Amino acid sequence: MPLSEIPLSVWRKRSQTFVFRGQSIRYWTAGQGEPLLLIHGFPTASWDWHYLWQPLTQRYRVIACDMLGFGDSAKPLNHTYSLLEQADLQQALLAHLQVEQSVHVLAHDYGDSVAQELLARHYEGLIDVASCVFLNGGLFPETHRPVLMQKLLLSPLGWMIGRAFTRDRLVKSFRQVFGPQTRPSESEMDDFWSLIETHHGPRIMHKLISYIPERRVQRDRWVAAMQRGEIPMRVIDGEVDPISGAHMVERFRELIADADTVLLSGIGHYPQTEAPMQVLKHYLAFRERLALPPLKVACS
Repeated sequence: MPLSEIPLSVWRKRSQTFVFRGQSIRYWTAGQGEPLLLIHGFPTASWDWHYLWQPLTQRYRVIACDMLGFGDSAKPLNHTYSLLEQADLQQALLAHLQVEQSVHVLAHDYGDSVAQELLARHYEGLIDVASCVFLNGGLFPETHRPVLMQKLLLSPLGWMIGRAFTRDRLVKSFRQVFGPQTRPSESEMDDFWSLIETHHGPRIMHKLISYIPERRVQRDRWVAAMQRGEIPMRVIDGEVDPISGAHMVERFRELIADADTVLLSGIGHYPQTEAPMQVLKHYLAFRERLALPPLKVACS
């Protein structure tokens, strides 16, 4: 049975607002139990999780926000955007909600990098991360294969490219990264575009794309945190994603001992919207395994 979608208009009405460093941030929270932080990707927003929202809130206290520069949150023009600041934002949101328990993280794309920073901060004693699951994202700069639009935004003419970004350009970019049988409908494209266009989003896209070189700077610190192996991790990855598909998972298996990975056949860069039932199944299986008591070995 397919998961029910939450229309964007309904999703927006359920949002709440808090202020982070003088900027208005939209967030969502529902459910009870262990806190689960959902972190969205570029260039979209937390509505990416809408298929998974209800089934996850039946089990956990689920928390998500539109990060600074994304979705319905503030998009200041004269601002230097940083993955490190986005991690600060996630921690500020948890503090705003008075979350004091260990936090489980489910992240995608740009959000993977924010999650990697939170993992590094866990080992620095700045946050308590209980587990982390990554969907398609550039966990390793050496495996990231940017699409043409990302390359153009990173160029000296990026500010012009961003301001000229349109719904049609978004459709062309998404056509490259979604699975051939799981591309978004015209209605979904309208909604994705609405989230990008809000608050004049295209004019800051060249600023947001600075996360790609920032990943290179933080690469060794983040990979070292992942390699410590004390926090349970899983990768659930759309196999045919040209940006961070099967080739990224292969690298993950090379670098991470006892790597826990799931490849979704025929699925592209947005598995949470392309194959939400599969993502839910594999995520819940991961969490159920964490809840099992340790095996007792009899000695004689």
